[in-house]
Parts: sequence; C-alpha cells; structure tokens
Amino acid sequence: MHNKEHFLDNLYKETNLHEEEYLSRYATKNTEAYRKVDEHEKRLRGPFAIDRDRIIYTGAYRRYQGKTQVVYFSNLFDEEMSNRSLHTTYVAQVSRSIGKLLRLNLDLIEAIALGHDLGHPPFGHDGEELLNECCVKHGIGRFHHNIESLFIIDHITNHGKGLNLTFQVRDGIVSHDGEVHDEQLHPKRDKTEKDLEEFIETMKTDDTTSPPATLEACIVRISDTIAYIGQDIEDAIRMGFLNREELPKDAIHKLGSTNDEILSTLITNVIYNSFDKDYVAFDKETSDALYELKRFNYKKIYNHPCIKKEKITIQRGMKILFDKYMSDLEKKHTDSKIFNHFLNHKSNQYIKDTNDAEKVRDFIATMTDRYFNQELEDYILPGRASE
Repeated sequence: MHNKEHFLDNLYKETNLHEEEYLSRYATKNTEAYRKVDEHEKRLRGPFAIDRDRIIYTGAYRRYQGKTQVVYFSNLFDEEMSNRSLHTTYVAQVSRSIGKLLRLNLDLIEAIALGHDLGHPPFGHDGEELLNECCVKHGIGRFHHNIESLFIIDHITNHGKGLNLTFQVRDGIVSHDGEVHDEQLHPKRDKTEKDLEEFIETMKTDDTTSPPATLEACIVRISDTIAYIGQDIEDAIRMGFLNREELPKDAIHKLGSTNDEILSTLITNVIYNSFDKDYVAFDKETSDALYELKRFNYKKIYNHPCIKKEKITIQRGMKILFDKYMSDLEKKHTDSKIFNHFLNHKSNQYIKDTNDAEKVRDFIATMTDRYFNQELEDYILPGRASE
C-alpha cells in the first residue's frame, strides 16, 4: 500500500509539473487553487478537474437537458433544437479550443463552462426575466442566473451543503455574463472572496458586471457568445422564423453566414488577438460585426412574435406558481412538492438561512420546462393527471 501511494503521489507531482511547464505565463496553475474549506486528502486529479467532476454529477447539471435555450416550446415537437445541456457543451468545446492554443488551464476552463448555467430557470432568458419580476415583487432583490448558479453550487447541491468548489471556478461561473459585449476583456487578478460577496449584493438591486479573476474565465465569458450566436441563427432557420438571406450583409461578410463559418472566424480571431497576452480580445472589425449580429438576433429571433406570444402564458404561470408555493410555505402544506421535491432534501442551515421567497425562487430555478408545465397544469386542473 505504501509503494502504491508513493507511486501515485510521484505520478501526480510529475504530471502537474509537466502541465505547469507547458502552460502560458498567464495561465492559472493548479497550485493557485484554493477553497473556502481546505481539503487535505491526496488525489490523483488536479483541483479544477475535481471541480468539473463534482459539477457534472449534480442534479442541477442533469436538469440542463430539460431546459430549453431560446425557442422554449420547441422541445414539444423537435428534439434537435438547442437546449441548455447542448449550450453548455458548446461553450465548453469552444472554450477548450481557444484555451488549448493559448496554453491555458483546460480543467479550469471546462469546469467553469459546464457549471456556468446551473442556476438558469426554465424557458430561457424570458424565464429569467419573469422569475426576476416575482423576486423583486417579493422583496428579495433581482434574479440573475449567474448569481443563482453560484448559490446552487454553494448552498443547494449536496443536500444543501454545497460542493466546496475552488474560488477560481466559482468566480468564473458568477462572472460569465455572455450578454455583455467585450471587445477586450482583462482579468482582475487581485479579486477576492470579499469582491465576490460585494458583487452579489450589488446585483440584488442593479444590473452590472464583474471582470473575472482568471484568463480562463475570460475565455469562457467570450466563448459563451461565440457558442450561441450562430447556433441561435440555425435554430431560428430550422423553426422557420428566419431566412438566411435576411442576415445582415456587413456582418456575414466578415463572420460568415453559417454556424460553422461564424465559429471558425470568431475562434481564430480570438486566438490571433489574444496569444501570449494577459487579456482576451477580438480585433475591432470582428467585434463590430459580432455586435451587429447580436443586435440582429435580438430583433429577429429573441423578440420574434412566435416566441413572445408564449411569454404571456409563461408570465401568468410564473406568478401563479410563485404565489402558490409562498402560500404552501405559509400554511405548511407539507404535501406540496416544494417540500417533497426540494426542502425535505436540504440542510437545516439552508432552511434557517433562507426566507420563504428565496426558497420559492430556488425551487423554481431548479425546474425543467416540463416540470414547470406539469406543476402548473396540476394546480390549475387538479385531478387531470389521474384521469
């Protein structure tokens, strides 16, 4: 046993040394990782690889597949449409493609990418907006899926005990905002746990962003946009919302007109403009073309009448379920699913530290589209499921 432990310990040290010699001077080394609670046991995997594995074995990760990305009614009839699971896979692959050639820490990149949307509610960004309305109404501050992702990691998973992930992964997840347009993104290397806490408090009343602490997290943040911009176009064309001929000519002249062309252009551009630099960047021409394509997508896809007409139904449903669960908690209806499927599996600390509205927020944020719809139907049409 002693020889086995000695061999594995030496193997880990040699592998880690080899990796760190290969990495860029701007990469995050495994030796820089730290957690809120120290873990002293010896492991053959690096700390960021451990974080990645902890993330992908959570229930929140498995529920990705039941949360749609943009066209949130498409899963009823077209299983090839993008969902949250596919999106996070795309972000991970784009990030790794860039990070590999920039010689960054791929385990850290992958952990951030795969965990960045764990707190996203059902029904895409419309679901996030509508859950936000309920949260503000009930006095618990604004809802942001990146903040909820960190809360899930720290306080909800593992029966409410959290995953004890490294600061670098947790920071990358909470700082990933792919909706922000960054031509050049610099890491804030002196960022601390206190900065994270202050950022979360600020987000309760304001929409703001926080630069990531590592270059790897900067890669994921910029890759979030790269991963969805072209795929959303392909999904819209597949659904008949859009014709390829409608795409803005100046943008597609620079970036390409298909997802494959757009991915290739943007990934190549980031690598060329970021190699051996302590920032991630597009050149201005490419950044301007990407911004134009983003604006086009918002106008023609995300705000398309076929999508927005469903938003009214979801808005009513979100309010109905939020109020129902608040009532269930107040009246202690322990047969409610907020007890049976959620609170009964959480720690006493979580129960004590979160108020009723926060508990409802967290429960709804964990839901898949199907689960939300089923809960709404069972409440509005009781007995229907047993007919």
